[in-house]
Amino acid sequence: MMANRRENPFDIVFTDVDGTLCDDGHQPIAQSVPAIARLSELGIPLCLVSARMPEGLTPIQEALGFSGPLVCYSGAYVLDETGSVLESHPIGIDVAAEVKEFLATELPEVCCNVYGYHDWVVDDDQDPRVRNEEGLVHVKAEVAHDLGARFGERGVHKFLLMGEPAQIDAARARVSAEYPELNVVPSSPILLEIMSGEASKGEGVRAVCARFGIDPSRSAAFGDGLNDLDMFAAVGHAFAMANAVPEVKAAAAETIPWTNDQNGVARTILERLV
Repeated sequence: MMANRRENPFDIVFTDVDGTLCDDGHQPIAQSVPAIARLSELGIPLCLVSARMPEGLTPIQEALGFSGPLVCYSGAYVLDETGSVLESHPIGIDVAAEVKEFLATELPEVCCNVYGYHDWVVDDDQDPRVRNEEGLVHVKAEVAHDLGARFGERGVHKFLLMGEPAQIDAARARVSAEYPELNVVPSSPILLEIMSGEASKGEGVRAVCARFGIDPSRSAAFGDGLNDLDMFAAVGHAFAMANAVPEVKAAAAETIPWTNDQNGVARTILERLV
């Protein structure tokens, strides 16, 4: 089979999830299955690269009929195809507790979510913003107020702040100024991710390529948001979605003609990659 196919310029494909692989309802698109199956037939791994936790990504793999490595929490927690840890860059528990107190005191209007490893905790699981996120990712948040008691010396992988666009813009400026050592990046106009300064989607991509012995120049990636920029810098060819923000389109090698809701990733895979 390998000898009969056209030469493929890529040995691995990375894709963001929300706004990229999933539809506008943040759900996997059934029509993606043939393209993903074709990658599998050709031995080309497909890796999900997302701000989501692992439990928010495995249902997408199951729905679309594939398995593979996961770059979770925008690169703070990277798992191989067996679930073993390739990279882990948590925020130390003392710093995490300080950040949480800062957010509660200085930015009480935003909704603070804390993620570590396979856990998602909040102060109020009845907050409508939390309930909405639960519905999108099909994971239940748990109530926990003391990060030290919950996560101990392991630390946490990510804070996710939810709010109105103006609140998120203000939070980005305040947190970046107060904690310059952390990676603070919006994943949408209403969501702000806070991770260790060592964590990035680009570092996750490089870790997965090393796992498979693949030169990153032989990789392709799809994305739409600002937190995809360092992933684009790490791969050989970056595809921006038609719905991508201008900064992402400017950084991409090319912008595809389809949005996420038009199944752009799968259509590009079938027409261009395999």
